[in-house]
Amino acid sequence: MLGTSLVNMYSRCGNMTKAGEVFDSMKERNEIAWTAMISGYGMNGYGCLAIELFHEMIDSGLFPNSVTFVAVLTACAHSGLVNEGRRLFASMREQFHVVPGVEHHVCVVDMLGRAGLLDEAYKFIKEAVPKEPAPAILTAMLGACKMHKNFDLGVEVAEHLIQVEPENPSHYVLLSNLCALAGKMNRVETVRDIMIRKCLKKQVGYSTIEIGHRTYLFSMGDTSHPETNVIYRYLDELMGQCREAGYATMAESVMHELEEEEREYALRYHSEKLAIAFGLLKTKNGTAIRIVKNLRMCEDCHSAIKYISLVTHREIIVRDKLRFHHFDNGKCSCLDYW
Repeated sequence: MLGTSLVNMYSRCGNMTKAGEVFDSMKERNEIAWTAMISGYGMNGYGCLAIELFHEMIDSGLFPNSVTFVAVLTACAHSGLVNEGRRLFASMREQFHVVPGVEHHVCVVDMLGRAGLLDEAYKFIKEAVPKEPAPAILTAMLGACKMHKNFDLGVEVAEHLIQVEPENPSHYVLLSNLCALAGKMNRVETVRDIMIRKCLKKQVGYSTIEIGHRTYLFSMGDTSHPETNVIYRYLDELMGQCREAGYATMAESVMHELEEEEREYALRYHSEKLAIAFGLLKTKNGTAIRIVKNLRMCEDCHSAIKYISLVTHREIIVRDKLRFHHFDNGKCSCLDYW
């Protein structure tokens, strides 16, 4: 139990080297310990290692349970291992007699959707999911539609979701972003009007960083920190260095109605960039920067942080709502598949 807890702790801190050391040192490992390690590899972007460990677990004589399959299917989804994921899902019933549940269906839809196989994902929902699909399954489908800019299918899924969960603001936000990507700003306004009428608010994004055993919280455009001017000035200099290295801002769908100058300003001061700038200011060279984001990181921040890791020669580890991203020397562990 202690060994498994430590594997979980290190994995959730993004330190898979330490997690692996603990796992390898355990004299006895049950299916829960193996699952913890598989899950850790998956959430940190090491899908191939998760799959390899899954097969080692079976070779050791242990049988995967329902939670193990969630961990390994999630790893497949975040690493683009579609064929392996298909085989694993099929083996649940056939080989291991595990009945797929909602969480497994979500993983499969997410896996197919991320890979751009939207028709296959939607067919899976229609044919493989018993009865009415759970909102989580449809949410994964809607996210994939936004990712791959499939407006027609996305609207169909979103309308179904809103009927099932009319008070969930995230469905309206996803639909609004999808409409913006398609350039249908009249639909964006309609969706926002509905949210205002229903008193629904988008979840506020924030990032945290721990410095000197104290946790600091930043939100977009945050000016509450006593060193705000220093942080902003340093971040401006940092982004200038990134632009010289090749970085260019990436406009988010929710900002299509902003002018270019306003859009760049809004993107520059996202919470994760502020937290990273503060961390770089307050730590010594060679120290890894670790931040936690409560929402999914946007594409612009993902691109910017790759360049920040390059120009500062620092490792930057970001844990967002879905997974870990390990940035180092201009690259991310997710290989831009996220």
